[in-house]
Amino acid sequence: MSIRGQEQVEKKYNPLDSTLKIVKRKDDLDPMCDDDDDCLRAEMSCGHAVTPDSLTLWCRSQLDEGNYKFRCPAVVEGTTQCNKLWSYQEVRRLADLSVEEMQHFEETMARLAAAQYCEIQPCPKCKTSVERKNLSNLCVRCPICTADQKKTYQFCWQCQRQWKGPGPRSDRCDNDGCINHDLELLKNCKTTALPQVEGVDACPSIRACPTCGQRVEHDKTGCKNIICPRCQVEFCFVCLKLTPECLKTSSYFIPCSDGVAPRQTSIPVWRRN
Repeated sequence: MSIRGQEQVEKKYNPLDSTLKIVKRKDDLDPMCDDDDDCLRAEMSCGHAVTPDSLTLWCRSQLDEGNYKFRCPAVVEGTTQCNKLWSYQEVRRLADLSVEEMQHFEETMARLAAAQYCEIQPCPKCKTSVERKNLSNLCVRCPICTADQKKTYQFCWQCQRQWKGPGPRSDRCDNDGCINHDLELLKNCKTTALPQVEGVDACPSIRACPTCGQRVEHDKTGCKNIICPRCQVEFCFVCLKLTPECLKTSSYFIPCSDGVAPRQTSIPVWRRN
């Protein structure tokens, strides 16, 4: 259902719309919607069938998880997903997005893309957005406050207070209580089991992506490898090697040759190209 103005409008494809490839088969995004359902489906560029509602719900869920690129989740073989990239133009058309939905999608996509390619936070003093260019340095200079005060104003990226102590530093400033909560979580998280992976019954439940440092959790289904929602790099949740490296001496559902990597005590810094 889509809200347009003050009314709820059910999304339906027009069977006479020649710009769509209308198909009569099951909805590949919604297993509860079978091919006997009266709702028309359209074929995406990857060949899988969708309804406008199922496509909207799937893409909205991806935005909620921090993904601004939309990939087909349909299962093609066993547990293997199609993973074909859909353009936003295709999603907007086949999801029949309302004006309100388009605004939400586009604003969220822009925010997530900006977060991927640059580190931006408001200055705690003047609230102006400041970019952190050196990702290994928590001491950041605010150009607006520096100009206003006619002397350098620096703040801590981590605790969001005026910088205290020597810099640059990558761990903390000298303000009381300046700690990296993500790092504390990595160090002290509980263990979890991956039921479908042989021998993995006590693995740290939270990991930092070895490429970009994004905090991730495994949903406990399927194989031991996951794709980072931020940098889109696939790695092994168990040994923390990138998937191609892990697969040289192992496979998706058997133990890693190096065993389970311990809890991480540092967060990788993303070296963007």
